[in-house]
Amino acid sequence: MKIDELKVIKLPTTVHDLALVADGTRLWAACLDGGVYGVDLETEERVLLGEHTRYASGVHALPDGKTVISAGYDGALLWHDVEKRSCFRRVQAHEFWSWQSALSLDGKWIASSTGQYLCGGYKYEPAPEREPSVKVYDTKTGELKASFEHVPPVQSVAFSRDGRYVAAGNLMGEIRVWEVETQELVSTWTTGDFTGWGIIKGHYYTGGVFSLAFGPGDDLLYLIGMGTTRDPAAGNGKQLWQAYAWKEEGAPKEAKSSGDETGQGLMEAFAFHPSDDWFVMAGRLESGQWNVAAFDRESGNLRASYNYKGRVCQGAFLPDGDRFVLGGGVSQGELKEGKFRDYGRVWVSKAS
Repeated sequence: MKIDELKVIKLPTTVHDLALVADGTRLWAACLDGGVYGVDLETEERVLLGEHTRYASGVHALPDGKTVISAGYDGALLWHDVEKRSCFRRVQAHEFWSWQSALSLDGKWIASSTGQYLCGGYKYEPAPEREPSVKVYDTKTGELKASFEHVPPVQSVAFSRDGRYVAAGNLMGEIRVWEVETQELVSTWTTGDFTGWGIIKGHYYTGGVFSLAFGPGDDLLYLIGMGTTRDPAAGNGKQLWQAYAWKEEGAPKEAKSSGDETGQGLMEAFAFHPSDDWFVMAGRLESGQWNVAAFDRESGNLRASYNYKGRVCQGAFLPDGDRFVLGGGVSQGELKEGKFRDYGRVWVSKAS
């Protein structure tokens, strides 16, 4: 397998999240400047759909093709009318940031995670949450469906493919899975593989689980992030993914990335190919050969890799399965005439 870069589309600021429309002709991008942009993948034309008062962290296109929901560091969820390019509903989901949000495959539910890391004692253990760390809302009405407790900050959230469960992971590597309808906690475990305790330049937790994804049949839950590091400021932990049989007692680890095939950096993005035979993992590179790689699902082996020389925050496959899009950014460069260059990026790529 080989990864080829087909097209690069520039946006004003870093793309934190993206959502493809059903036919794959365009996408919605949530960006660092708070903007939610529509991007035509053929013409590269972009339009501003709406804005958050702080960073836009998430964006999701509902199946009706008429509505987009975005999340931001202002703690709000915004419902946008695509045709009118206007916001028709605002829900203040959190007092703090929406770290990550997720849409159920049927478009019925949207979940958002939050939490501020405040020291709760002399060992720098996190203080208890000030609000529920995970909330699930009805996408049609905006009404709160469920609230779930976790240990903040909760940096990742995902729905099972059947929409029955929602999972969330935090900075300390603790995973919790709940049933949405009953709000029952059905699985919980902690892995120290994604979390570091800094002893250089600062003493605090770093890393954590940055993305989650349920595998085929919802039997395995995939965790993505950065391996342990002694220097919190360096971001030089191992590029890491692991898969857990979350339904089984103790949630045994079933698969993981090989240390021989990874470098150092923080992985933030994860997407399954439509066939489910392989997946793409991506993020920021500290040292090594790649910041985007394709892995075989069955063996876990590396199939292909590529260095986009920037930060990749999210990715998705186009309907044809031959191409995929990645959203992120590069260095903003020097300030010229009162502004930075466009440093947001959408990369259109092909795997063959």
